[in-house]
Amino acid sequence: MSTPLYQLKAEFFKTLGHPVRIRVLELLAEREHAVAEMLPEVGVEAASLSQQLAVLRKSNLVVTRREGSSVYYALTDPEIVELLRVARSILSGVLEGQAELLADLKAGRHA
Repeated sequence: MSTPLYQLKAEFFKTLGHPVRIRVLELLAEREHAVAEMLPEVGVEAASLSQQLAVLRKSNLVVTRREGSSVYYALTDPEIVELLRVARSILSGVLEGQAELLADLKAGRHA
């Protein structure tokens, strides 16, 4: 019996549910990066970054290539960039709605 699509989607979103993983995907949306390049950008220890990269690799969201002693990461699918863009757009709309509500509360207007 196959896994229902909604369950697979839930697992996919769980994979995205970590700030370091999101930051890594954002960086890789720009271009491929070596691990050493990502470290200062994500602000975690090397072991933690390695762990999060392994989760992304296992989920087939990123691929690696070795060049000398450096390991480079890249996105497996350009649609990941679109997913990040859509998430940003949705979040912007949510935050705008919250800002309007906050402004109403500060102005003393009640719903």
